[in-house]
Amino acid sequence: MSPTPRHRRTHRLLAAAAGLATVGALAAAMPASAGQDKATPLHHQGSGRYQDVQLLSFNDLHGNLEPPSGSSGRVTERQADGTTKTIDAGGVEYLATHLREARKDNGYSITAAAGDMVGASPLISGLFHDEPTIDALNALDLDVTSVGNHEFDEGAKELARLQNGGCHPTDGCYDDSEEFTGANFPYLAANVTDEKTGKPILKPYWVWKKNGVKVGFIGVTLEGTPNIVSADGVKGLKFGDEVETINKYAKVLQYQGVKSIVALIHEGGAPASTAYNYDCDSPGAGDGISGPIVDIAKNITPAVDALVTGHTHQAYACTIPDPAGNPRMVTSASSFGRLYTDTTLTYDRWTGDIARTAVKSANHVVTRDVAKAADMTALITKWKTLAAPVASRPIGHIAGEIGNTGTESPLGDLIADAQLAYAKSVDPEADLAVMNPGGIRAGLTYTASGSEGDGVVTYGEAYTVQPFSNTVNLVNLTGAQLLTALQQQVSGANEAAPKILQISSGLTYTLDLTKTGAARVVADSVKLNGTAIDPTATYRVAMNSFLAGGGDGFAELGKGANMVVGGDDLAAFESYLTANSSAATPYPVPTADRITIVK
Repeated sequence: MSPTPRHRRTHRLLAAAAGLATVGALAAAMPASAGQDKATPLHHQGSGRYQDVQLLSFNDLHGNLEPPSGSSGRVTERQADGTTKTIDAGGVEYLATHLREARKDNGYSITAAAGDMVGASPLISGLFHDEPTIDALNALDLDVTSVGNHEFDEGAKELARLQNGGCHPTDGCYDDSEEFTGANFPYLAANVTDEKTGKPILKPYWVWKKNGVKVGFIGVTLEGTPNIVSADGVKGLKFGDEVETINKYAKVLQYQGVKSIVALIHEGGAPASTAYNYDCDSPGAGDGISGPIVDIAKNITPAVDALVTGHTHQAYACTIPDPAGNPRMVTSASSFGRLYTDTTLTYDRWTGDIARTAVKSANHVVTRDVAKAADMTALITKWKTLAAPVASRPIGHIAGEIGNTGTESPLGDLIADAQLAYAKSVDPEADLAVMNPGGIRAGLTYTASGSEGDGVVTYGEAYTVQPFSNTVNLVNLTGAQLLTALQQQVSGANEAAPKILQISSGLTYTLDLTKTGAARVVADSVKLNGTAIDPTATYRVAMNSFLAGGGDGFAELGKGANMVVGGDDLAAFESYLTANSSAATPYPVPTADRITIVK
């Protein structure tokens, strides 16, 4: 993750297209099982004792209105013979069509989300402080969402503006014909409180009602949000324990007579397979799901009937036992609008509760072989027109696709090299640069996204890669501190889910994954330009402001001395790519061989 998303505007951009009418009624949604329905419903759609309620859900959209590019726009599907294939997926024009089709003939339908709807967004939304994404979610008939960590990228005041509407305090209104009205759906932030008042900064829960059927929703984000968001974004806020908060408000809802409860949690897990249709209830060795959501689910009161989760960008629909030992559905729909979950909750009118044994859930691909939703196409066209003068400017050329996946990624190498080059322009004594992998939001694709031509990198594409308003900072670290920082990649807060820093040319070391904790970094293998790191020597290290503040669990990087706050990280990337590539000599695809990995 990374801090505040950037919102550069070189000049006032006025709306050139008419405002879009939002679809009125609130609709439906929640989690599901990766391809396989769980349990057997009590088969009731009528007016008798049982009423099926459709819950459609998704998470971690991150402002991806257009179909995501590269691997970010694909999902993996497991085949019957054990092989896998990839499917192009995502884009709100297609998501709208899929959700609207799923709602047909479902009179009782709710659509919910589990946070990170905005933040780290592509330029088409990020340039406008994610107003376009809120407009799209309104048109998608989203009923309710929890906050995620990225909802705090610009702070609580900006989050309140996204909820309530109004022009941006600095950039003003983007559409002269219509003021931004905010979200038609409630953002829930039950565990985010004001440090002074102790009260939630937004609604902690919300109740959906229809013809006597009542379903309550409690929304929380991960307690560790302050560790992965810039300090300015969470200033004055306190983030409470997810389980304690949900259990507290479940009692509140029960006291109000609401017994059917769904928790929207911006925290997640990792299934044993990345295939969206993997059955994570499989009993085999090595199967199932791991990660923070497992312990959270096991401790949330049985009064909560289902959990819609997110944050880890994974796809799953698992049953995890509640404290009473009964299975409870826990789902996540990957990220970027590539999947949605369809869950059936069977409501018992006699008890007012969900018949848990009847819950079924499945994840579905947002395929691109359906008709585009015309209102979404119009919305995208409007904002693309406004963004075009900025987005279409070419900044460099690449020889092939430069991806951002893997322990060490080709794009990670490129960005680290760009930051080192910038650092040397500020201080010739700069030695190396490190980059957090979560700050690299997409890869650079070779195929043209518009009319720019294959291999041409536009500003808009670069913005999608690094959409945060970070600066490139320089600090002094001793060799011992540098080694400690490298060890923090795979120990402490990062031991369960390692965050491997991307490193600049000249820095090399061995990562031994057969070992555990800090021992995974082979200390005597760490070298700079072939020379072993001297624990007592001082090194001038470049990194973004997020890492320089100790973000992502890298406390040692936050202890650097003699800090120089440099310029914008995206500008550094642009400058480097422009200086080192041309149509005749495009930038080669980095080999990503600086870290030797032992498995």
